[in-house]
Amino acid sequence: MTTTTASDTADSPRVHFWAVPDLTGLEFDPLLARLLHEDPVTRVRLPNGEGHAWLVTRYEDVKFVSADPRFSRQAVQGRSLTRVAPHFTPMEGAVGFADPPDHTRMRRVVARAFSARALRALRDHAQEVMDRLLDRVEEHGAPADLMDLVNRPFPLAVVSELMGVPEGDQPLMARWSDTIVSAGVSAGAGREAGEQAKADMGRYFTELVGRSHGTGKETLAAVLADAVDEDALTEQEAVGLALLVQLGGALAVRNNSANMVYALLTHPEHLARLRAEPELVPHAVDELLRYIPHRSAVGLSRIATEDVEVGGVTIPAGDPVYVSYLTANRDPDVFPEPERLDFDRGYNPHVAFGHGPHDCPGSALARIESEILLDSLWTRFPNLRLAVPEDRLRWQRGALIRGPETLPVTW
Repeated sequence: MTTTTASDTADSPRVHFWAVPDLTGLEFDPLLARLLHEDPVTRVRLPNGEGHAWLVTRYEDVKFVSADPRFSRQAVQGRSLTRVAPHFTPMEGAVGFADPPDHTRMRRVVARAFSARALRALRDHAQEVMDRLLDRVEEHGAPADLMDLVNRPFPLAVVSELMGVPEGDQPLMARWSDTIVSAGVSAGAGREAGEQAKADMGRYFTELVGRSHGTGKETLAAVLADAVDEDALTEQEAVGLALLVQLGGALAVRNNSANMVYALLTHPEHLARLRAEPELVPHAVDELLRYIPHRSAVGLSRIATEDVEVGGVTIPAGDPVYVSYLTANRDPDVFPEPERLDFDRGYNPHVAFGHGPHDCPGSALARIESEILLDSLWTRFPNLRLAVPEDRLRWQRGALIRGPETLPVTW
C-alpha cells in the first residue's frame, strides 16, 4: 500500500503516510496523482525522520512556495524532519540550504561558468564526446548497454570539462559520486562509505580550486577560485558548489537522459515523428522533461518562517513544507491532457528544473546534453530498439533520481 490515512478530525487533520514505492519505467506515483486532484495542500509522513510535513502539489502553489522568501531552506538544518532518506547530513555552507542574500551571492558566481560563450564551447565538446561514445557502441556491436556505454560516461565527461577535472580523474569522480548517492538510501557501512567519499571528493576539489587561482581559465574551478580571491566566496562555499555541480551534472543527467531514451523506445510514434522532423528535438526534450517522473518522492523541504496561506490552507510558522514538481507538471489547469506525451504542446512552462531561487543552475547545459544525445543516437543508429522485452528491464531501487540499471539495445 502506498498510503494509510489518519483519522480526519478537527484535532487530528489528515496525515498521509507516503511509503514511496519503487516504481519502474514511466509509472507515476499513485498517491501523488490522487493528492493533486483530491488534497492538493496536505500533510504527509515519509519513511524516515520525525513528525509530518506539508506537501504542495498544484502548479501555482508549488511556484508560490518555491519562490516566497517566507519558506526557508536555511531553517531546515539541524532538524530531524520527516524525509525519504534514512539520514541527512548536508555539507556545511551548502548552497541548497542557503537563503538570500547568501544564496544569491553564491548562485551569481556559478552563473559565470554558464555564460553563452561557455555553453557554446561545451556544446561543441559534448558533441565530440558523444561521437566518440557512439563509435565505441558501434565497435562493441549489438546488443549494447546504453547506460554503460553512453548515458553514464557522457554527462560525466561534459560536467568534468565544465569543472576542469582532467579526463584521467573521471573514474574517481564516478566512483565517489555513486558511493555518495548510494549512501543517501543506506545505513551503517553504506553511510560511512558515503561520508568518506564526500570527504575525499571535498579534498579533491579543495586542491583543484587551489591550483586554479589566477589561471584565467573559464572552468568552474577557476571561476570559483577567482571568487575566493575576490572574497565573494569562502573556500568552503567554493568546494560545496563544486561538489553540487559535479554530482548533479553527472548523476541527474545520466538518469534523466536514459529515461528520455526509454520513453522514445516505448513510444514508437513519437520516435518516428522526431526522426522525420529533427528540428522538433528541443521542443521534444522540454515535453519529455515535463512528462517523465524523473525523481522519486520529493527533494528538499523548506520551513515556514511565519503563518502563510497556500491554496486556501494556512501553514503554521515552523512547519516543514515539500513541493512536488512532478505533480506541478501534471496539473490539468496548466497542461491540457497532462498524462499524454504531446510533442505539439504549444505552451509548456514546466518546472522540471525547479522554480525560484533554488532552480537548477545547470538547466541550460542539461538541455544541450539531452538534445545532443537524442539527435545523435538515432542519426547513428536509425533502427535502434530495445534488445529485451520491456518488462525485463531492471530499474534502480531506492533511487532518488529514477532510471534504469541497464538499457540494452540493438539495431
